[in-house]
Amino acid sequence: MTAATLDMARSAFWDFSLRFYALPRVAAACLELQDRAGVDVNVLFYLFFVAQHCRRLDRSDVTRIDAAVKAWREQVVQPLRSVRRELKKGMAPIDADAAAALRNDVKRIELEAERIEQHTLERLVPIAALGTPASSPAAAARVNLAAYGEFLGDLPAAPAEILLEVFAAA
Repeated sequence: MTAATLDMARSAFWDFSLRFYALPRVAAACLELQDRAGVDVNVLFYLFFVAQHCRRLDRSDVTRIDAAVKAWREQVVQPLRSVRRELKKGMAPIDADAAAALRNDVKRIELEAERIEQHTLERLVPIAALGTPASSPAAAARVNLAAYGEFLGDLPAAPAEILLEVFAAA
């Protein structure tokens, strides 16, 4: 393992993301936001991670966060996701088992690409350089999610509320 790999393996943000994503209703809400509103789930989780540290963000903070990983997302993560989703459908005349095995490999690589994106966010946009203090993590999460919605042009209310509820309860 290289030093960079060890640093990523010890990431508090990655650990937070794995725990949060595993909570009931979070995965479905994230996928809905991703597919309906163009949400980058890694950016979304970073906004919640920052909120966990009682930091309130505005649109300029969200713009800075998104800009740090935009090229990686568009050129690496999204193409991998697209390939993985296509392989799930099957592709005749390719053997279904061969396509499934390749899909698993692409899924693993996609996850690694997302971990690299998260590491980049932690490195290039440290929490201490963001936002203003908030009264609570839940209050910060609500403000941060609203700033992301403003940045994207809107977020579907139902999945956004699910994430806020789960975050506040966790």
